Amino acid sequence: MFDYIGSFKSAIAALQCERRYRVFADLERKAGQFPFAVWNSPNGKRDVVVWCSNDYLAMGQHPKVIDAMCDAARRMGAGSGGTRNISGTNRALVELEAELADLHGKEAALVFTSGYVSNQAGIATIARLLPDCLILSDALNHNSMIEGVRAAGCAKQIWRHNDLEHLEQLLSRAAPGRPTLIVFESVYSMDGDVAPLEAICDLAERYGAMTYLDEVHAVGMYGPRGAGIAEREGVMARIDVIEGTLAKAFGTLGGYIAGRSAVVDAVRSHASGFIFTTSLPPAIAAAATASIAHLKTSGVERADHRAAVAATKAALREAGLPVLATETHIVPVMIGCPDLCKRASDLLLERHGIYIQPINYPTVPRGTERLRITPTPAHDFRLIQQLADAMVSVWRELGLPLGCGYQPAEQHAQAFAAGG
Repeated sequence: MFDYIGSFKSAIAALQCERRYRVFADLERKAGQFPFAVWNSPNGKRDVVVWCSNDYLAMGQHPKVIDAMCDAARRMGAGSGGTRNISGTNRALVELEAELADLHGKEAALVFTSGYVSNQAGIATIARLLPDCLILSDALNHNSMIEGVRAAGCAKQIWRHNDLEHLEQLLSRAAPGRPTLIVFESVYSMDGDVAPLEAICDLAERYGAMTYLDEVHAVGMYGPRGAGIAEREGVMARIDVIEGTLAKAFGTLGGYIAGRSAVVDAVRSHASGFIFTTSLPPAIAAAATASIAHLKTSGVERADHRAAVAATKAALREAGLPVLATETHIVPVMIGCPDLCKRASDLLLERHGIYIQPINYPTVPRGTERLRITPTPAHDFRLIQQLADAMVSVWRELGLPLGCGYQPAEQHAQAFAAGG
């Protein structure tokens, strides 16, 4: 008889051998006290500071968001009751989609249960509905986009990360009039770099291609109303489909696409990831709507966030830590070894009460392992200095180099191209 359990144990052992096995910290965030949380450690409860949350603006703790969630749950209950095709659409979802369409200046929006699902289902469905579609995908696109490309079953080509010359080469080789879908991100979440959106739009228009932009790490964060990098760069109207998440800067849960009514309706009517999935509960939808509406008119959170990010980068660089230079809110501190990355993370948590998850392969290419720090408006100067001091202590204990900065090696991104 085949040893089924043995196969699973071997798969786990392989990860442990490579020091890539993940152990989740048991955390309880403190409502109203972010970024503080309680760590249920093996030795009991301990207070810790979270430095790697994707709740970038701490909107998951905002009174307006919490009040909207509680009010909706009391009025409409905890769950949605099923898929929208069977159970109907709760009013909170209708209002959320209207809010999102307005945010991005689009005719319509469609909400999914997560940003992963919205990418996987959105890309696959759009491409399948275009006859003989060619997909051009950036080499550093997120796994959800890669899976969407694969699920489409269409011809695909990977263009070198943010390489406009390579993208134009691929566009020029496509047969004239062939439907082509360019899929890319605005902010790339591991290196923190930004796509040249205007230039990509120029190429798409020149060659008659359709554009699909993932703004998950930018919505709420950039632009006058928090609509993302496309809003900030003034090209939002030139993007055909904008995809985003409600689970990062907006502090709740879910994903969405926004675009022309015909595109959104086609995805709604054909995407298995939408049709056969229970919809978001009204409480979550109401909370997301409250968060989006607040950030459309309030720039305080974004301004405070920029100050915290700048102060964190400055403190870590002054301490001699190998910070990868970025123009965004992502602060990668490079280590380059999975074992040392895990040990650094463990020491920060156990010795200093600082929680930062290690980022290892396959999230990033081998040899670029790192700690990914995401400051928020709630991280004040005292916490920033504590972080810098703690990291210097850990670096010294592990014998990691200080004071030499970080010089990135030749582009590792192409290691992902085959998987794209």
